[in-house]
Amino acid sequence: MRLPLSRRHFLRGIGLTGGAIRIGLPPLAAMFNSHGTAYAAETAIPSRFVLWFNGNGIPERYWIPSETGTEYALTPCLAPLSRFHDRIHVISGLDNPAARLPGPGNDHHRSMSGLMTGTPSTGRGAGGASIDQLIAAKIGGNTRFRSLQVGVCQESHGESIHRNMSWAGYDRALPPELLPHNLFDRLFGAKEEGWISRKRSVLDAVRDDFDDISSELGKSDRQRLDEHMSSIRDLERAIVSLRPEYRKVDEPEIGGDVKDYPRIARLQSDLLVHALASGQTRVATYMLTKCQSLVRLPWLGYTSLRHHDYTHTNADSPQAQRILRDICRWHIEEFAYLVQRLRSVP
Repeated sequence: MRLPLSRRHFLRGIGLTGGAIRIGLPPLAAMFNSHGTAYAAETAIPSRFVLWFNGNGIPERYWIPSETGTEYALTPCLAPLSRFHDRIHVISGLDNPAARLPGPGNDHHRSMSGLMTGTPSTGRGAGGASIDQLIAAKIGGNTRFRSLQVGVCQESHGESIHRNMSWAGYDRALPPELLPHNLFDRLFGAKEEGWISRKRSVLDAVRDDFDDISSELGKSDRQRLDEHMSSIRDLERAIVSLRPEYRKVDEPEIGGDVKDYPRIARLQSDLLVHALASGQTRVATYMLTKCQSLVRLPWLGYTSLRHHDYTHTNADSPQAQRILRDICRWHIEEFAYLVQRLRSVP
């Protein structure tokens, strides 16, 4: 008989400096009841909520499908989602009155506050709690992290409303974690010099617990657990391969290029998937860009202007529309990567 295993079980260990290390487990057969429909201490598979954001708007002609219903054709911007066509809904024609109310700040301030909280901007931040926090209050209480805020772009310009999408309440920002090093250490254990330099693996600290649990699992669960641990080690190696200067960001007026932006996006997506798959959280926000992004995009070949500038420089011209199409398509490619990684988790 297989070992009954709680869905909330963590592999635990102690680091060299005495810091507690714990690694969440992926879904395993041993966590389900005989009907295969419930985790150990729960009556149903828990719901999860992830809110993705990319800023500076969209070129509608390349984004909004011309057809309605289930048989719509994906537009150039949405084409990366083709493998999920039967699982997604494209909703158009919505209005958000809070984003159009007169008040302090510019359109980006008002739009971000309206989008996330349904309240007008205060001029410094949002006017209330964001939707992810309202959802976290309902479904996030029994997890290690009530919610996670994940970001990618390290631009330093702008007010709080430019840099944050999650809000605990009036003007109370919940900043996203932007550095993969820091997010990894937050999810898997306390900081130690050996892990910061990645000369050792965080997995070393939980090896004994891993061996004890693995010996009690069935073959398929052992294979799944081995794959989970290997993917964590792969993440460690990928993070250490980032250039040291990725933590330093040029001022927008100087260059605005973010070091290793696409690689950081993939690493942050992988870390978020681990957090969700191991039950450390059920609610997360993912901020690919600031709401008024000023980066240049050399990986797409667009460096003469910053992203925000492209939206205001002959933006209706065919050339500018194609540039904005390509930028938004890259945003959706990153979103599709996250969706595929989530879909790959049983």
